[in-house]
Amino acid sequence: MLPGFDGLRFSHWQATQRDDGVVVLALDRQGAPVNALSQDVLIELGDIVERLAIDPPKGVVFRSAKASGFIAGADLKEFQEFDRKGTVNDAIRRGQAVFQKVAELPCRTVSAIHGFCMGGGTELSLACDYRVASSDPSTRIGLPEVKLGIFPGWGGSARLPRLVGAPAAMDMMLTGRTLSASAARGIGLVDKVVEPALLEDAAAALALKGTQRPFRQRFMGWATNTWLARKILAPQMARQVARKAKKDQYPAPFALVSTWERAGGAGIQARLDAERRAVVKLAGTPTARNLIRIFFLTERLKGLAGKEHGIRHVHVVGAGVMGGDIAAWSAYKGFEVTLQDREQRFIDGALGRAQELFAKKVRDEGKRPAVAARLKGDLAGTGVAEADLVIEAIIENPEAKRDLYHLVEPRLKDDALLTSNTSSIPLDELREHIARPARFAGLHYFNPVALMPLVEIVQHDRLDPEAVRRLAAFCKALDKFPVPVAGTPGFLVNRVLFPYMLEAATVYAEGVPGVVIDKAAVKFGMPMGPIELIDTVGLDVAQGVGAELSPFLGLQVPAALASVEPGKRGKKDGQGLYKWEQGEKGSRPVKPEAPAGYQAPSDLEDRLVLPLLNEAVACLHDGVVADADLLDAGVIFGTGFAPFRGGPIQHIRATGADALLERLKALQVRHGDRFAPRPGWDNPLLRQPPE
Repeated sequence: MLPGFDGLRFSHWQATQRDDGVVVLALDRQGAPVNALSQDVLIELGDIVERLAIDPPKGVVFRSAKASGFIAGADLKEFQEFDRKGTVNDAIRRGQAVFQKVAELPCRTVSAIHGFCMGGGTELSLACDYRVASSDPSTRIGLPEVKLGIFPGWGGSARLPRLVGAPAAMDMMLTGRTLSASAARGIGLVDKVVEPALLEDAAAALALKGTQRPFRQRFMGWATNTWLARKILAPQMARQVARKAKKDQYPAPFALVSTWERAGGAGIQARLDAERRAVVKLAGTPTARNLIRIFFLTERLKGLAGKEHGIRHVHVVGAGVMGGDIAAWSAYKGFEVTLQDREQRFIDGALGRAQELFAKKVRDEGKRPAVAARLKGDLAGTGVAEADLVIEAIIENPEAKRDLYHLVEPRLKDDALLTSNTSSIPLDELREHIARPARFAGLHYFNPVALMPLVEIVQHDRLDPEAVRRLAAFCKALDKFPVPVAGTPGFLVNRVLFPYMLEAATVYAEGVPGVVIDKAAVKFGMPMGPIELIDTVGLDVAQGVGAELSPFLGLQVPAALASVEPGKRGKKDGQGLYKWEQGEKGSRPVKPEAPAGYQAPSDLEDRLVLPLLNEAVACLHDGVVADADLLDAGVIFGTGFAPFRGGPIQHIRATGADALLERLKALQVRHGDRFAPRPGWDNPLLRQPPE
């Protein structure tokens, strides 16, 4: 028992003294698989540190007793509860106070980091004198709070700029990027990187002897936080932020820059007070509440996955853009992949694109050959017999797909899964003549595969639930979010997105410039405008989806999508509704400016957004997904729907279902029955307060 600790028992922290006189405080949060900083954990730490201050040891090392990692950050469920009770200020003040006690200990303190070190874990580390990190590739250090609509509030934003210099610190906090151990060492955030087995000993040695940080790091910590530096750098930072986010939609990065500009040169307590006031204000915004809700939705999606997928070999049929990219991503993520098509030239093109992906994603050139070797062209389709999962990604033609299944299914292993990447065809239509429908499902990816995080697992009434769990686990292994959806036309994402795209094409056909339409959508919060989106997915693809969904939704396809000229399919041809030019960062649309003095129609935003909301309500009514949360998650991750709004259903609740319904009816009177309210607007869930 340590001196001064007689009779004390701790629930979350283990305090031991090494033979060299260094005290090791190991966090092992009770009843939790990973460490998160709850108020109980912080209060207990505060008590321990107060006692250590009375009779200081030779040094203190903070580490995790869990193999999974150091500290994942604050307990967000608890944070949500504090927000509901209006006690966020107290929670932030307590965290700051405890970490300041750590910073004021009259002995050297060292954080020994392995695995993930996020948010509050990084802030605890910043309160220490030194930081040592494990060289294991799993070690990642970050302050991702901006992704939750806030910024570091337990001293992170007050301390990091002084430690590593304002440019590096603000880049880390404004982007939410995580750093490897070596990258953190490079900017001065970590003082030493060691082998995992040496972590505690290296931290203890640093606690005993200390070290002098390089002059350049010390100079940058001072020089970039002076009054003059802040007045020069802050406007530049704000302009960079404004290129990627709007202040009224995502206020956190702007508030971070402003707080640093005003208080970055003050003493530590003044910096902490400024940080606390700004974060408390941000925590009460709809943006923060929605982004934190989305975080929990991602956790739920990850939880849908089974533990074992039993998939080693993936066989993809169809080497077009989608099939080729699915194959490449699967190989990159560690699966053995064979890629089949009717002609070798299609396979060669896909293999070429795969090499570009591997060059971007696999930084270590020595490892690229092994990754590339996992992807093999297979013109004859011999990989079918060895595959644990077959993914069909051919043209959107039900008859062609059924013909393929007739050839493929007899060659499958008994436990192999057969799936289709169809984007809109009902599964009941495709499973006709399938001998083993229990192991046949849809696995719908989104373009571009490497960037879009969602995969729809498309179900039908004869599908085995175990197959769904295996496919969900496979998606998780690909770092994708799985959303189980009903196999009705368009499933979830395309069914919700198509009325939006269709109305945009209709408005475009009426003569409204594409750039005006796109600006209206981006202003609402969409990641790109619908005219640019149509060109990106391809007019031919949009036409195919339109042909499949229009009868089901009772909509008409406008002339812009009814016929597609050869060589004018959009981005892939360099010409569509826009002309596309190749640049250093890829192909970009050339958007002609609207005529001088042009006034956009006053109801343009409603005409674009309300059809999407209308169909989202219908999908909830029809049970396309299990509940409103899964619907919001699917539409956000499948379409990029304004994350700060929390998803279509959350946006309806926040805006008011009855008010939106009246605006929808007004559009129906003005523009026609395509705006007629779909079934489901009477759902009481739409009139609940936003979560």
